[in-house]
Amino acid sequence: MKRRSVKQTDSSSGVSEAQRSDRAQRKEGTSSGWWLKRGLLAAFVIFILLPFSLRTLPELIQHLVYTHRVRVPFFIDLGRPADLSLNHTINMYLTSEEGISLGVWHTVPESQWKEAQGKDLAWYQNALNDGSPVFIYLHGNTGTRAATHRVGVAKVLSALGYHVLVPDYRGFGDSTGEPTEAGLTTDALYLYNWVKARSGNSLVVIWGHSLGTGVATNTAVKLVEQGVVCDGVILEGAFNSARQKIPVNPFIWYYWKLPGTGYLFPEPWADNKVVFPTEENLKKMKSPILFLHSEDDHLVPIQIAQQMYEVAVSAQNAERVKLVSFDGSLGYLHNGLYRDAHLPDIIK
Repeated sequence: MKRRSVKQTDSSSGVSEAQRSDRAQRKEGTSSGWWLKRGLLAAFVIFILLPFSLRTLPELIQHLVYTHRVRVPFFIDLGRPADLSLNHTINMYLTSEEGISLGVWHTVPESQWKEAQGKDLAWYQNALNDGSPVFIYLHGNTGTRAATHRVGVAKVLSALGYHVLVPDYRGFGDSTGEPTEAGLTTDALYLYNWVKARSGNSLVVIWGHSLGTGVATNTAVKLVEQGVVCDGVILEGAFNSARQKIPVNPFIWYYWKLPGTGYLFPEPWADNKVVFPTEENLKKMKSPILFLHSEDDHLVPIQIAQQMYEVAVSAQNAERVKLVSFDGSLGYLHNGLYRDAHLPDIIK
């Protein structure tokens, strides 16, 4: 039997044409949807995400520099220093400038602990004039004046017969305001002048730890500019922003990993926002300086302290500038020097 050859009719040809047209329309619709989605995403980034980031990220960076909102230890009433065995300590609030209230602990010499029981702020202020040296302890970033190593330093100094004043900078602990380099320096300078006005001829020494070393050297230079030479400055775990960024910069990856964001969000120190020029300050300071540094400091290498010691010696002399390093095997790291049995003799 012969096969019949069937020719396509006009009807089947029309169906094929319709199918092709339908596919083209769907493809065109898919392409339009693709561009619409990306257009909406771009609008979201430009009009919502970018303005939000420009407003929020600098505040986040500020927090990561100072870590002032991490108020450890938790569940501590800063108004009750006796809860931390500081039973010869009073909590007070000082106004460093309008709108800024600083929480401060004043610990009297250990020998006065019995007499100090139940005494008010006036008694503590009068005690500053008893001839005992006074130490102002400027702590590092993160946490409050109740941190274990800060309480430890206060106890060491009190046992030596010294007064100790430990403030929380603006924005830290129960102090009001937001931290900036200028603001922290203003707070420290105010406290120094407040102490000097009440301590007669007593020695007044500034002890800075970590971030506090930058505040301490800033304050010492401000005093020099006013014709005042601080009786002494102790720099524990000092960093040097000229050779090393601020210790513990968890946000530093942000500048390196995300292309172009450095243009929109400059590094905090780029526009003099966070500088703490310790090395330059050391060239201007006239106070005796004692560097304390652990060889196993995991945040600031010992070489940084050695470099700054050399700068300070060049500016003054080896009689007025000392560096005491602590063996790395002791495990003091960045915060543990207060535990050293020889520290009291070193300070004296």
